[in-house]
Amino acid sequence: MSDLPPCPECSGVYTYEDGALMVCPECAHEWSTNPEFSTERVYKDANGNVLVEGDMVTIIKDLKVKGTSKVAKVGTKVRINRLVDEDHDIDCKIDGIGAMKLKTLFVKKA
Repeated sequence: MSDLPPCPECSGVYTYEDGALMVCPECAHEWSTNPEFSTERVYKDANGNVLVEGDMVTIIKDLKVKGTSKVAKVGTKVRINRLVDEDHDIDCKIDGIGAMKLKTLFVKKA
C-alpha cells in the first residue's frame, strides 16, 4: 500500500506524485503537499501579524458605520467571529453597534 495521502477532494486512495504535485486519477484534482505552496488564504492585520478566528483585535482608525451616524472608535476591542474571503475579511460584533464586517487593514492584534 502507498504511503501517499488520499485526495482531499474525493478521498481517492490512488494518488500519485507528478513532480512537486500530488494528482488524483479519479477526479483529476491536483494539489501540493508543500506548505510553502499552500493555496489557503492567510489573514494578516495592519502590522503583519497572522489572524485566526477567536483572536481579539483593536480598531486602529475611526470607522463610520454605513447607514447610521454611529462610529466605531479607535481602540475598540472586538473578537473575530469568522474570517471570510469577501470584500471585508472579518465578521465581528461591536458593543453598541452590533454585527459588523471589517477589513484587516483597519485592525491590529490585541
